[in-house]
Amino acid sequence: MPTLRLALSQVNPTVGDLAGNAALVRAWTRKAADAGAQLVAFPEMMLTGYPVEDLVFRRSFVAASKAALDRLAADLAGDGLGDLPVVVGYLDADGPPQVAGDAQPGRGARNAAALLHGGAVVTTYFKHHLPNYGVFDEDRYFVPGDALTVVRVGGVDVALTICEDLWQAGGPFAVAGQAGVGLVVNINGSPYELNKDDIRLPLVRRRAAEAGATIAYVNMIGGQDELVFEGDSMVVAADGTLLARAPQFVEHLLVHDVELPEAGPPGPEAEELADGMRVLRRTVAAIPPAPVGPAADGGTMAPVADEAEVWQALVLGLRDYVNKNHFPSVVLGLSGGIDSAVVAALAVDALGPDRVVGVSLPSQHSSEHSRVDAEELAKRTGLDYRIEPIQPMVDTFLANLSLAGVAVENLQARVRGVVLMALSNQEGHLVLTTGNKSELAVGYSTLYGDSVGGFNPVKDVWKTLIWRLAKWRNADAAARGETPPIPENSIGKPPSAELSPGQLDSDSLPEYDVLDPILIGYVDGDLGRDGLVSSGHDPAVVDKVLRLVDIAEYKRRQSAPGTKISMKAFGRDRRLPITNRWRENG
Repeated sequence: MPTLRLALSQVNPTVGDLAGNAALVRAWTRKAADAGAQLVAFPEMMLTGYPVEDLVFRRSFVAASKAALDRLAADLAGDGLGDLPVVVGYLDADGPPQVAGDAQPGRGARNAAALLHGGAVVTTYFKHHLPNYGVFDEDRYFVPGDALTVVRVGGVDVALTICEDLWQAGGPFAVAGQAGVGLVVNINGSPYELNKDDIRLPLVRRRAAEAGATIAYVNMIGGQDELVFEGDSMVVAADGTLLARAPQFVEHLLVHDVELPEAGPPGPEAEELADGMRVLRRTVAAIPPAPVGPAADGGTMAPVADEAEVWQALVLGLRDYVNKNHFPSVVLGLSGGIDSAVVAALAVDALGPDRVVGVSLPSQHSSEHSRVDAEELAKRTGLDYRIEPIQPMVDTFLANLSLAGVAVENLQARVRGVVLMALSNQEGHLVLTTGNKSELAVGYSTLYGDSVGGFNPVKDVWKTLIWRLAKWRNADAAARGETPPIPENSIGKPPSAELSPGQLDSDSLPEYDVLDPILIGYVDGDLGRDGLVSSGHDPAVVDKVLRLVDIAEYKRRQSAPGTKISMKAFGRDRRLPITNRWRENG
């Protein structure tokens, strides 16, 4: 049986940076060649970054993507890499993009893969299954392909597929089985969700069985607005054996030698098989010779704990949002509470202490322990710590406005927001807001106050998970012989906004260990009132929580973007009308 040395390039492209992304392809193809690779694959829409959203509708962008692909093929040959077949994702189109009044049946923008060799584009493949759920909206942008591309490489028939093609039975993988291919290359832009890695391997195994072929699965890493991609690239044999698996959340070249069945006699260049799909066959004449010496073994990375996985996702999402948008640094309010402490620790891990400014903003209601806890966190992490008392500013407002009760509480939060935004304007920091998913769900925040900011690293993190993350991060630091970044008092004390004497979150909300399971069922699971009550939750508490969630939609629409880690994040995943009289509890 022939052996192919595969190289899966798990890299971090940037949306719109065609030149930078092409440079990544050239650099990592060189690494693959140095490792003796005979076939190298890059992620979905590698050249353009992913997702490109409405950039698809700009004909200039589509044209630039196609031109960049041709230029990349030539540049690889100029680099002396023309004999190495390279699979790369890009944006293509046959006819104008699908916009209102300008669509042509079966023609439009394509989510595409190309195989580059010998300085030219040898062949292309257009994504067949287009996801239109969760964060995906590909029916809006792309036209599905109706042909499976099979390329003979080193005596092995290799099929090209893209992301969602793997998640659906039938279609390309069924056709690959009928076509008798030995290897299916699946290039991906598959966003991270907690425990998705546990789903991915069984899924790849099912598609390997369906195709009767080894699968080379390569996924990008990096942050793109609310999304983060974790890699988790792998090679799975036709019998379901996991041959190699890359680490999560880091760029990585997975190189592995795979024994594959030798291709049979050449079939017709085009034929129609199952599901109305055609098979298009091409041949790559010559590839690098088989390397001498021991076989390449990509290894298999062991899974990590949920808290470690989420922490890495949040760090990467924050780092890339800051760096790809060219912010020099970040600033956040340090209250001494658990949420701001976790966000500060995330920011220091993502950017380093020199790029993080933490500001204590005490009022007359701020407890002494909160000030001490904020200062203690700053000492432990080494961030730039400042104190800006807000009471004189609050008093000035109150001297000119007749306010009482909640209005005075919210005024304090808004003054804090003004100070943070002023520092942002003056010094160029990105303001990080610190509200967790539980607070966002029930509207427990002040618009233009504690919700102010350009990015929220914990937007998709339930409060109970916030505590788990803090404990994990401290334990991880201790295990490494480092100082735990989060003060124990910030973890252990009852949460409070400290906007009035003795105020606690539990004055307004159920305890979080009661609240979060209801929210998870309602928000993530789409359970209605009856389903939540039948699950054992108190009907009166359910009624209160559901009302709070429903009336807070207008606040969530105005909240900062933040990294998605759950199956249903506010924003892209969950879109409900603000004006809405439907209520689960009547």
